[in-house]
Order: sequence, then structure tokens, then C-alpha cells
Amino acid sequence: MGRKGNFVEKTPSGPGRKAKKQKPPTLPDHLKEAKQPKETLGRRSQKRAAKRSAVKAGTATRKKPVKNNKTISDESLDSEGMSDDDGERKKLFDDGDSDSMGEQSEDDEPLDDNFKGSSGDSSDDDEEELPIEKKSKQLKLKKQQEDELGEKELQMNIQQSEKYTLPSGEEIEKELLLPPDLTILKSRIKEVVGVLSDFTIKREEGRDRVEYLDQLRRDLCTYYSYNDFLMGAFMETFPLGELIDFLEANETPRPMTIRTNTLKTRRRDLAQALINRGVNLDPIGKWSKVGLVIYNSQVPIGATPEYLAGHYILQGASSFLPVMALAPQEGDKVLDMSAAPGGKTSHIAALMKNTGMLFANDANPDRAKAVVGNLHRLGVTNAVVMTYDGKVLPKMSRGYNRVLLDAPCSGTGVISKDPSAKTSKDSKDISRCSHLQKELILAAIDCADEGGYIVYSTCSVLVQENEWVVDYALKKRHVKVVDTGLEFGRDAFPRFQKLVFHPSVKLCKRFYPHTHNMDGFFVAKLKKISNNIPTTAEQIEEEEPAEEKNGNDSDDDTSAKSRRMKRKKGNKANDSNNKNSNPKDKKGSDSKDVKANGVAKTGIVKKKAGNLKKKVFGKKMTGPFKQRK
Repeated sequence: MGRKGNFVEKTPSGPGRKAKKQKPPTLPDHLKEAKQPKETLGRRSQKRAAKRSAVKAGTATRKKPVKNNKTISDESLDSEGMSDDDGERKKLFDDGDSDSMGEQSEDDEPLDDNFKGSSGDSSDDDEEELPIEKKSKQLKLKKQQEDELGEKELQMNIQQSEKYTLPSGEEIEKELLLPPDLTILKSRIKEVVGVLSDFTIKREEGRDRVEYLDQLRRDLCTYYSYNDFLMGAFMETFPLGELIDFLEANETPRPMTIRTNTLKTRRRDLAQALINRGVNLDPIGKWSKVGLVIYNSQVPIGATPEYLAGHYILQGASSFLPVMALAPQEGDKVLDMSAAPGGKTSHIAALMKNTGMLFANDANPDRAKAVVGNLHRLGVTNAVVMTYDGKVLPKMSRGYNRVLLDAPCSGTGVISKDPSAKTSKDSKDISRCSHLQKELILAAIDCADEGGYIVYSTCSVLVQENEWVVDYALKKRHVKVVDTGLEFGRDAFPRFQKLVFHPSVKLCKRFYPHTHNMDGFFVAKLKKISNNIPTTAEQIEEEEPAEEKNGNDSDDDTSAKSRRMKRKKGNKANDSNNKNSNPKDKKGSDSKDVKANGVAKTGIVKKKAGNLKKKVFGKKMTGPFKQRK
């Protein structure tokens, strides 16, 4: 029937499927690190390794091991009847030269822990070098030979550069006929700059410094595509070593920067929002609390929702500096004489927190439309946009606490943005810009109130548009140069070639693309001391009668009436004299009287016009009429 089952005793079941412990993870063979087992050296192996290292270092000599033969032949016996083995035994008791004593002394020396080897090393390792040691010696020898060859080549190059020869006239004519070879031009520019840096030693005999400078200017114009005038102006402005860096910096664009609109957001919140949209950015630097520099972006920076909402504006880093130097305060009355496209104007409004009054002027009505659009988008509510010529603004309104003049210039500091300036600018353009800047800075000073501040800035690096204009303003108006408050930047030139400017011009700041990684810029800050015009203007005011100084309407009327009466009496006297004169001289006398009367009439009218212009410009226009008389 079968066996009777016993259901009382139950075998304990093992752990279930879930209760089993998980095995440790295993990695594929190609991911495993090949670990070499560290083998510990025995005592004898350590001694042999120490001995090998001592031999390599030259502190010990290598000795050949002696083989012990059990069978001694008759030939091995010497004249005394002693074998080699007996000789070795005899040497055991000699002092100093035995191998056993040498081994004993090596046991007492400290052993290094960095030796690697197997416990089965034999004495043959002492005689032969390892393959890796042989390869290491070969590599060291090869490297030594390469270093020697490099040193010889360097010496040859130095000797060649010491006596660099300029190309002859025939070679220059051939180069003009062929397309320019940029590699040859670059090497020649480097050589000529090296010669000019140590001209007394490296110059060629019979060659003048002017010849080297002319050759350098031609090569630079060809290599960087500048016209001769602009390259000559840059060579006068910068040292030769710095000139190359400046020209190279003009070939690369400046980083894209944006300015946070603090009227609507904070920089931290704006940065986080742009990072979430895939924009890689950083703060522009410690000197600005609202600037951000954009490295790369997955979205167009000028079309993000934050941009359309007015949270930021695209603005160059150098455009922050004039507004920072102006430092407008809340409740001030501020004038921006050249406001388009509105970046600096909106920055002023943000610093003023939409308080006070801000007048944004631009002579071009089309450019003023951009100012209106940016001010609306950025939420500026305290600004008035005007389209007047900057030179007539003093006749319209005065008494501004602060005036910003970002004058139109040649654009030699923003060549990376506008490469056409390399060939389009000449001496006439620079003179025209300088003349306009002088007129505008005088108008800006006249618009400011006593004790007010005027900031003058240009995007040019030429002295004719920067230090020269500021020095002209110091001579024509009662102002002084004050510190801009900018923590970085280079000081302006107190002198340039034969020109010597006012010592305070040094307080102005210059910014270069190759040193500050921003557009070339110039910033000057002036403080208006009084409305009085220095030197000749004060003397003219002292010579004028008291009625004109008082400026009362009744006095002006009486003085005008007295002048009219005198003029009528003079005319009657002239008529009576003409009647009594001879008829032959009548024609000549009539012409003289007409001229005299004309001079008198035009002189009085012009005197009134001169008094009117004196109030504006501080001068009387009487010179040309004296020449006519």
C-alpha cells in the first residue's frame, strides 16, 4: 500500500525568494581596473634592490659573484697547493674587503620601501639592466640631444634678429605686384618691433629709425587693413608693443553684455530666469551691480519675454561708465544731450528711481524714435524727449544739476563693431569731429547750473577728440576736472608729443579693448564753478556801462533813446557839411558819408547783437566791422 505519511513533523522551509540576500554587483571585465598584486620582497631581495640602486647612484661598485665548484681539479691549485675555496675561506678573516662583511654592513643600512620585484630574483639581475631601464636611458639621451639642438636653433634665431635687414626697394615693388603673404608680413612685423625695442644694438648699419617705422606702418596697414592716416595716429598714441595687442583686440568682437532694469526687477531674479531658458551668463564684474555678460544662449537674447517686458536692455559694458561717473541723485534735473538709442538715458532714470526731471535730447528725429520706444518698454516715466541741436540748448533752458554729453566721434574705439572705420576716417573727419565736440562741450557747460557736474565721454581713443577737447573747455569756461569715481581704467595723457595739457586732465579715464575687454572709451567729469567766463570775457564786462550790467528795462529804453538822438544830430551835421562843400568833391564826400552812416548804423545794430551773443557766448562780434571800415 505504501508508506504512511507523517504529517506531524514538518521540515523547516528555507528563506523565500524575497528573503534571499542579493549578491554583490558584478562589473563587466572591460570596466574592471587591472590591479597588480603587490608582492612583498624578502630580506635578500631588498638587499639586492638596495645594492642595484647604490650601483646606479655611483656609491658602490658591482662585483661578479664567485661560483663554488665541489670538485677541485689539479689545475685549480696554485703554487702553494691552495684551492680557490681555501682562498675564500682565508679571506673571511681579513678586514674590510669580504663580501660577507659587505653584506653585513648592508643589512644595517635603512632600506627604501619603493622597491618592486619578485622573491625569485637571482644574482644575474645585478649584471644585466632591466628593459625598462634601458628604454629610460635612451629616452633621456634623446631628450638631451633635442634640448641641445633647440638651444642651438634659438641662438641662431637671436643672432639673426640682432641684425635684421629691411627689404630693398625692388623687393617692396615685387610685393606690391603680388597678393600679400600674411605669414611673411607677420614675421616681419615681429622682427621690426624687436629691432625698434632695442634699436642701438639690433639696427642695421646705415638705416635710420624712420625707415623702420615707415616699413612697420606699411606692413601693419596691409596686414590689418587700415588706411595710412589712422595707423599713423595709432602708432603715435600707443607704444609699439601695446599697438599690436590693440590691433589684435579690434579683430575680435567684444562680449555681449546686458544691463538689468532695476525699475522692474533685480539682477539675481533676472539671471535665474535667463538661466532657466538656457542662457550661460555671469556677473560683468565687481565694478557693476546691474551688468551681466552673456557667453552663449539657446534663445535669442533680444526676443525673450524678459526683454519684451523691459527687465533688461542690450548695452555695451563701456556705456555703463559715463552714467556711473555722472552719479545722478533722486530729484535732480538732468540733461542727456545725445541720448539715442536710450541706453544711458534709461540707466540715469533707474538711478534716479523715476524721480526728478530727465531731458533726453537727440538732433536726429529718426534716432529719437528709438529713445521713445526703449523708455516706454523699460517703464521710464520721468523723461522728456527732445530733438534740438545741442548747440542751441543753452538758449532754451539752463540750470541743470547734471549734464551728460556722449559726444559724436570718429568711433576709433569700436572698430570691432564697425570695421568700415579702418579705411573711412581721415584727418578731415577727425578735425570735424573735434570742432563739433568743442562746441557741444561749451554748450553743455552753459546748460549746467553753478556747482553742477558735466560728464564728457567718447568712444574714441584719439587725443584730438578727448584730452584736447577737455583742455579747450578748461580755457574757455570756469570749470575744473574732478575725479570720475571709477575704480579702474588708465589715466589720461597730461601731455602728448608737443602738446602740454592742464595737469588736472590726468584725472580723466581711458579704457581699451586689449586691457579691459570692452570698447575703447574716454570719460571726463567736470564741475562748473561759476557762470563767469575767464580772461577776456571778464575784461569786456568791466568796460561796459552800468546800465547794461543792471539789465533794467527802463534803463535800456533811456540809453536807446539817447543813442537815437545822438545819431540824428550827427546826420544833420553831416548834411550841412555836405551842402557847404565843393561840387567837385561832392561825389567822393557822398560816398564817404554813406559809408560812415552805414558803419554807424550797422555798428549800433551789431552792438545790440553783440550784447545778445555776449550773454550766450561771452564775446562781442565787433572785429569784422572794424576791418570793413
